[in-house]
Amino acid sequence: MIHGSLAPVESVSWQSLLSRSITDPEHLLRRLELDPALLAGARAGAADFPLRVPEPFVERMQKGDPNDPLLRQVLPLGEELLEHPDYVLDPLGEQHTNTRAGIIHKYHGRLLLIVSGGCAVNCRYCFRRHFPYGDNNLSTEQWQQALDYIRGDQSISEVIYSGGDPLAASDKRLAWLTREIAAIPHVRRLRVHTRLPVVIPQRVTSELIDALCGTRLPVVMVLHSNHANEFDAALGNAVLRLRQAGITLLNQTVLLRGVNDSLETLISLSETLGDHGILPYYLHVLDHVKGAQHFHVDDGAAMGLAAEMLARLPGFLVPRLVREVAGETSKTPLPFQTAGTHRLA
Repeated sequence: MIHGSLAPVESVSWQSLLSRSITDPEHLLRRLELDPALLAGARAGAADFPLRVPEPFVERMQKGDPNDPLLRQVLPLGEELLEHPDYVLDPLGEQHTNTRAGIIHKYHGRLLLIVSGGCAVNCRYCFRRHFPYGDNNLSTEQWQQALDYIRGDQSISEVIYSGGDPLAASDKRLAWLTREIAAIPHVRRLRVHTRLPVVIPQRVTSELIDALCGTRLPVVMVLHSNHANEFDAALGNAVLRLRQAGITLLNQTVLLRGVNDSLETLISLSETLGDHGILPYYLHVLDHVKGAQHFHVDDGAAMGLAAEMLARLPGFLVPRLVREVAGETSKTPLPFQTAGTHRLA
């Protein structure tokens, strides 16, 4: 049994908050009382990959601090336009596994559905910042073809809602899609990868929970949080509602220079996740997507941080350090240590 009471429902809808997201770099800098000298670089970066950040996420940022870890994840920079031979448009080779509109089928037994190409926030390190979402915006006929693809492959036991952000879709769309997938006998689980509840906690409504949980399928939701400062009372309340609905909650984090590349920051995030009943799942090293090279943390530093986390935390609060390699059959784990000095406990 999960104890705790729910906060009153917010008077502002998530759709309204989403539509009022900040998209102008000058507006964001004014809102956070930041140096106007940052504007030229922000405009240059936004010309390549637009700024988008919702107000509930901005409210958790520290005014006057250009190094705020939440701000750094979303603020465009001129250095994003620098060319680097190792940073490319499609670092995971997903366009080769985008077998038909709306489907990415990379791994045995599980399949990604691009439920929505929209996002509530444009994270500057996003590995899909150059993904052809326009080619994956499905018509009613194409949705039926995607479902037929799942019906025709008995090996698919798990369907993963992805995007963009799948929770940018309407509850009506999510409810219909979930019912259709639940009617496919060989599908055993539904997984939802989303950042939307983190940046707009008001997205977690009774209607959303009904849309996801109204069938036989157990539901796993993988949230995306990179820093403990992302957790406030509204997000805590949203997480509680999801847990009370019986949804299993995991989290994935991207290791980002200047955001969370310190031991204390990563420990604080894992402890905060644990406090809210969320298990750390993956700690991703940066995907080499064009425009994100300034977030790079080298493998040696990443493995050292993971080893120290293992020494300081119970094993269930230590995420798996992984890299995604195009063409591989799964995520590629990176070793936590080189000296064999730490054990799981």
